[in-house]
Amino acid sequence: GKARNRRYTLRRGPLIIYKSNDGVEQAFRNLPGVELCCVDRLNLLQLAPGGHMGRFCVWSQAALDALNEIYGKEGKSIPEDIMTNADLARIINSDEIQSVLNPAKRANKKYLRKKNPLTSIKALAKLDPYAAAARESERRAGEARQDQKAALLAKKRDIAKSKKQYKAQGKAFFEKVSVQGDVCANGFTIA
Repeated sequence: GKARNRRYTLRRGPLIIYKSNDGVEQAFRNLPGVELCCVDRLNLLQLAPGGHMGRFCVWSQAALDALNEIYGKEGKSIPEDIMTNADLARIINSDEIQSVLNPAKRANKKYLRKKNPLTSIKALAKLDPYAAAARESERRAGEARQDQKAALLAKKRDIAKSKKQYKAQGKAFFEKVSVQGDVCANGFTIA
């Protein structure tokens, strides 16, 4: 971390509490870590720095006597407990409180998982019924095409099979016709 302008940190020393400044501030101001406070201006940040109780405090006799005047019966009132029973869970669950409270809310509604309208026709039907109907008809047409394709292939295969049976005869005829022979074997007559 950075320590900008806080290169040296001084530990907290004792706190000296006095009633009247009879040269006390001048006596202790040169001691590092020692703080001074008048009893009329007590500060919680000085008494418990950082929220940690138990700072070493040096009280003068006049400051201790002045505490009774400041926080006595006529002085400042010390904060008192607002609640006599601090068991908050017991108070909340008591019959008197529960009879006045609103009824408990039902559990949150569970939402279904979002379906992708590009892959689910039902989800697309919620968003755009016409597009869903068009896609459904396209799917049906594709299935019909597949059935027609299968029938067409079967028909073509039957035709090819029927042609195959004449193939042997055709080959034999072609061989017979293409036999090379002498043109003048039987004689050559010009008419």
